[in-house]
Amino acid sequence: MTAPDERDPLVKAARQRGERHTRWLREGDPSVARRLAQIGVLGWIIVVPMLIGVFAGRWLDRTFNSGLFCTAPLLMVGLALGCWSAWKWMESE
Repeated sequence: MTAPDERDPLVKAARQRGERHTRWLREGDPSVARRLAQIGVLGWIIVVPMLIGVFAGRWLDRTFNSGLFCTAPLLMVGLALGCWSAWKWMESE
């Protein structure tokens, strides 16, 4: 069973901040190349689900001859999924 303070979001955030600070003291500031790589990964994390939504939506629209009826909502779903994935990835970093 977990201790009551482990379920508290404030305690969890403080512990995570302490771990990040310790890692920063040990490793130092990340290089410019690492920062650029993180930005690139974030871009792909957001763009890929959007592209999948567009391609699936276009295929459905061509199949059912429905204009942009499926493309627009699937694009938005892809954007939401990509942003959520990016948020979770950044939270773990």
